[in-house]
Amino acid sequence: MNPDDSPLLRQARLLLLLSVTAETAPDGVDAERLGICDFLAVHPLLLARLDGDPDRLSLRLAGFDDRAVGYASPAQRFVTAQLRLAGDLAELVGRGLVSVHPAGRIRYRLTPRGEDMADTFTAMYSQSYLAAARVVIRRTRRLSGRKLRAGLRQWLMVDADAPLHPAFPLVDEHVPDPLTDRHPVVPHPPKDLT
Repeated sequence: MNPDDSPLLRQARLLLLLSVTAETAPDGVDAERLGICDFLAVHPLLLARLDGDPDRLSLRLAGFDDRAVGYASPAQRFVTAQLRLAGDLAELVGRGLVSVHPAGRIRYRLTPRGEDMADTFTAMYSQSYLAAARVVIRRTRRLSGRKLRAGLRQWLMVDADAPLHPAFPLVDEHVPDPLTDRHPVVPHPPKDLT
């Protein structure tokens, strides 16, 4: 099961993220920043791509793996997540777990009831998500909306030189087509693996 397909899991993540953002943004967070930070907390290795990144090891230890198929199409996954965000926030507001505050932009923050609920999540998934959310918030909290969007565009770019996921190996240079190839196909001699 993909956690992004479950409204309850997406909404639980938003509660956890709002609990982390409350430490640095007590007035709340606008929907755009909330959506970007949630996406990056689900895919934190988009931020910590380089092997020497100081956060990479802690994220790997928290269970994140950039060989996961989810990293293959981050832009498409981001768009899908954004389409669901408004409904998830509306549901949380309707349940009295999140409040809305107009302060320039509409900002969202946890209600006391939402804080209590966020504190009850103890599953390993929630602990991994919290670890990633803290990294994401620490790295993005000082970015303006414009710089955050520019960073997102960069983080969503798939690195063409990155190693492929083992489920998608490269195909040999030429795959013979028996219907169009006029010359007999000579198989490559096996490579000596010793």
